[in-house]
Amino acid sequence: MPFTIRIQDIADILIMTFLLYQLYTWFRGTRAVQVLFGLGVVTLIYFATRYLELYMTSWVLQELGTVLIILIIVVFQAEIRQALYRFSLLRHLLDSPRNTQQSQFQEIAETLFGMAAKRTGALLVFQRGETLRDLMTNGVSLDCEISAPMIESIFYDGAPFHDGAVLIKDGRIALAACHLPLSVNPEIPQYLGTRHRAAVGLSERSDAVIITISEERGEVSLVTDGQLRKIANAAELISALDQLLTSDTESRKLPVRQRLFANMLPKTALLLCVCAFWALVTMRQGQITTVTAPVRLHGIPEGIVLIRTVPEEINVQVKALSSLTPPPSKLDLTADIDASAIKEGQTVIRIKNSDISVPSGMTITALSPPSLRISAERKLRKNVPVKAALRGFLPADIAAWQVLCDPAIVAIEGPASQVAAIETLYTDDIDAQHLEKGKEYLKSIRTPHKQVTILREAPVVLKLVNRKKR
Repeated sequence: MPFTIRIQDIADILIMTFLLYQLYTWFRGTRAVQVLFGLGVVTLIYFATRYLELYMTSWVLQELGTVLIILIIVVFQAEIRQALYRFSLLRHLLDSPRNTQQSQFQEIAETLFGMAAKRTGALLVFQRGETLRDLMTNGVSLDCEISAPMIESIFYDGAPFHDGAVLIKDGRIALAACHLPLSVNPEIPQYLGTRHRAAVGLSERSDAVIITISEERGEVSLVTDGQLRKIANAAELISALDQLLTSDTESRKLPVRQRLFANMLPKTALLLCVCAFWALVTMRQGQITTVTAPVRLHGIPEGIVLIRTVPEEINVQVKALSSLTPPPSKLDLTADIDASAIKEGQTVIRIKNSDISVPSGMTITALSPPSLRISAERKLRKNVPVKAALRGFLPADIAAWQVLCDPAIVAIEGPASQVAAIETLYTDDIDAQHLEKGKEYLKSIRTPHKQVTILREAPVVLKLVNRKKR
């Protein structure tokens, strides 16, 4: 069968390339990228061991993969939460529009370098596209204009808010005395204190821009994407803030064509990787397998009883579109047929492909046979007397006694031709020689036919009764 590429396959490749490129741009330069590269290497080793039939190694890697998924969720829960937020199409609608902060960069930079000269520590956070609601805790709401006296009073040594971080959002001071998540990166120099580790920790989990001032050294540092760099003067800080805090707005103004063909090297590399992986998982495209599926009927009319279904199993031919599909030995298919159109007598029902659910990556090519022949009768219910099935004769001293059933009559239900021919029901056999007066015995009722249902689940009670007294 010739190898073909569908429109769905092209869409599949482009969607995966877009998602991987987004992950690459978001987590570039962070610990998450290093972990992802490590997982990629382990995945390649796993596929290689499977291809080379190294069963023990591939089994160990497969079991290890399950544990690694749980560890990734636990260790990188903050990054996962931020990634899901970035994928949200509603975040630009829910977030309030950001005002330009460029006009305030001059005053902010001069104020911060003035505080650095006085050895006054500070920590300022500029929110960009991503919300920091879940990352900054214990903040006190201020919602005031940015000014030199306000910044200096907040971080004045001895002021109530001087130990925390200030959040600047929409061109205003939104919160003060906020707590930030600390970074656990071992490459951070030991001489940097908690304020700097908090700044790096927040930048690792968001796209925020953070400025720190060291009390001991009087240095101003800018932190973004987990990277910390020292700022020499106010002009350099203004230039950096102007570039970082206005780049998002300008990038959205770029033409679609220019944004599409930007950063072509990583985009091309990811596209080639996705195409290679897609080719790997579609190597089994066109392989056809026949699987036996049992027939199951649903929607049978209330007043109808099925007598026979021919056949009870059908052969389903399925074609694999991907190597990710399960092998034929693990396929568990069932033909779930709608029997609501069945009538008394014989009915022919055509089997449709939609009656059989196949795994993703497989399609049904043929069904054999293509239809079912179903025999059905009208359902009948009636009451029938129950008698004890005695094996042998009663002892001589109770020969005049009689064994009765309680209840003496039960209801049965089933095909009309079978139910109409039943006049009496019998219990399971009981040895008459062992019966004693005054005792009761429990016995089940025999089913007269396979398709006849006795409308009583509990066994009947057998009692000895004197014929004369009765």
